[in-house]
Amino acid sequence: MTATTDGSTGAATPRAASASQPIETTAAAAGTRDAAARAIQRSAEFLLSRQDAQGWWKGDLETNVTMDAEDLLLRQFLGIRDEKTTHAAALFIRGEQRDDGTWATFFGGPGELSTTIEAYVALRLAGDLPDAPHMAKASAWIRDQGGIAASRVFTRIWLALFGWWKWDDLPELPPELIYFPKWFPLNIYDFGCWARQTIVPLTIVSAKRPVRPAPFALDELHTDARNPRPAKPLAPVASWDGVFQRLDKALHLYHKVAPRTVRKAAMNSAARWIVERQENDGCWGGIQPPAVYSVIALHLLGYDLDHPVLKAGLASLDRFAVWREDGARMIEACQSPVWDTCLATIALADAGLPADHPQLVKAADWMLGEQIVRPGDWSVRRPRLAPGGWAFEFHNDNYPDIDDTAEVALALRRVKHPDKARLENAIERGVRWNLGMQSKNGAWGAFDVDNTSAFPNRLPFCDFGEVIDPPSADVTGHVVEMLAVEGRSHDPRTRRGIEWLLAEQEENGAWFGRWGVNYIYGTGSVVPALVTAGLPAAHPAIRRAVAWVESVQNDDGGWGEDLRSYRDRGWVGHGTSSASQTAWALLALLSAGEREAKSVERGIAWLAETQREDGSWDEPYFTGTGFPWDFSINYHLYRQVFPLTALGRYINGEPFASGSDHFGKGS
Repeated sequence: MTATTDGSTGAATPRAASASQPIETTAAAAGTRDAAARAIQRSAEFLLSRQDAQGWWKGDLETNVTMDAEDLLLRQFLGIRDEKTTHAAALFIRGEQRDDGTWATFFGGPGELSTTIEAYVALRLAGDLPDAPHMAKASAWIRDQGGIAASRVFTRIWLALFGWWKWDDLPELPPELIYFPKWFPLNIYDFGCWARQTIVPLTIVSAKRPVRPAPFALDELHTDARNPRPAKPLAPVASWDGVFQRLDKALHLYHKVAPRTVRKAAMNSAARWIVERQENDGCWGGIQPPAVYSVIALHLLGYDLDHPVLKAGLASLDRFAVWREDGARMIEACQSPVWDTCLATIALADAGLPADHPQLVKAADWMLGEQIVRPGDWSVRRPRLAPGGWAFEFHNDNYPDIDDTAEVALALRRVKHPDKARLENAIERGVRWNLGMQSKNGAWGAFDVDNTSAFPNRLPFCDFGEVIDPPSADVTGHVVEMLAVEGRSHDPRTRRGIEWLLAEQEENGAWFGRWGVNYIYGTGSVVPALVTAGLPAAHPAIRRAVAWVESVQNDDGGWGEDLRSYRDRGWVGHGTSSASQTAWALLALLSAGEREAKSVERGIAWLAETQREDGSWDEPYFTGTGFPWDFSINYHLYRQVFPLTALGRYINGEPFASGSDHFGKGS
């Protein structure tokens, strides 16, 4: 099935397949459809059984052991580390060590220096001796990679808290940054929201430069314990790196002469900024790193551990812990109930669950209650825009995100809710907010508008991950799809988004994936959006995308892409087949009218064959992206929701094509 477009709304309508893809009626194809139908039944039952009584879904959000190591270091710093927590964290960290003694940042990935250092130090806190075989292997590898001196800034900050590194040898981050006006370079709103929430408390830590007594030495982690911090030459003064390195030296001099009253006032202003952004459940931004650094910063300013702010903050961190059956304790960097719930709702609806099914209505009720109707940090750039977005987490009213808002609107549109006016009003608020968050280039970022300054990434402090939030193809694709479903395909703002997406398509036919791995995710997000918005399946951009997706299909019929594709073009589109990535590839092909193609039949067959007896899929691979390459995520629900969505669309057709009688606006 391919698609033409309806000139009034841009919604796709079915027509006969193109000559290049004749409809097959072979026994093999019929068998694949039968297998897909059985897989849908099992998958839907599995997913329905995982819904919380309140209506939400949430899978574990697995990252890497730095979350667990830093949790132990925080407790050591505050003097609250206990034996039970330490034992459970160490059990998890040990279990993640690779045979070569290292720790990676994703399943099957290479050892990573900073992660290995932090894991090693955490195990030392837990009592593991440096001459134990697993520890000696790790420390030897660390030394071989350059030791602590070669680790990233954040790792060395944690070590400086205990005197294992000198504050003078870390980049300076002055709290006076809080006073920079929003038009001034390097003001806090030039940073992405996740970086902003981390940097503000770290300015206090950087100014205070605390040192707690170290419980042991770490000489074994230096290449030369007599010279643990070898001097590095400065970059040429004419280069950006050279300019910012010299700026950092000037800031170190300022640290020594900063007027005491100004510095104290700046730290107090930063503290107020932090406290004002604490969520009702005690967290900050719904993510672990800002919470950790905010607790440290406020404690350094005199907040005791029984203070309501710190008490709530520490309690929120405990809620990020996942206790496993073997007694191990894994810390989630974040929790994803809104994201998981809207994706689960879409999957079940696309699989054919009636739009008024009680569990879909319950999910819609919960999502409606999560809409954010007060301003947040985004309003600094959009002060006149009415709120109406959704966040990713249980509690994160300061930072709703554009991606979740688009997907929640798409999910709500699939549910026949008894209070139709409430649902329509919520969707309209979300649409209005998303439209207002469009960047000037016509695309959408995740949390902010025009968060594209080139300066933050130049700071010596910012040597890890993304610190800005520029527009991305996957987020823009989701917004365009949502706007098309809402009948806004011909809105000039939607058309600008489409034009941006077409310009962003790479020469190979794929789109880069910012928040999922990688080109398979980007392409699987953009192609359905463009087709829903009115591009015919015969459009050259769609044909190039289809050709690329089919060209990277694995021999087993599935698709996979390794995280190394963010660093090495040789990995683009290549990796071991996974359930979620196979589903993304299929979503692109199905939306492009390739339902009868052999590639689709093989992909569907792979999903059906790899499904487990309980209706789920196994997926150890990390297919989610926090920061490309630097911070990767295994969303444990991705392996359930995306295959079900793809299987459902294979059997039932595209959800918003006219002729799909159980889907569509106003259902």
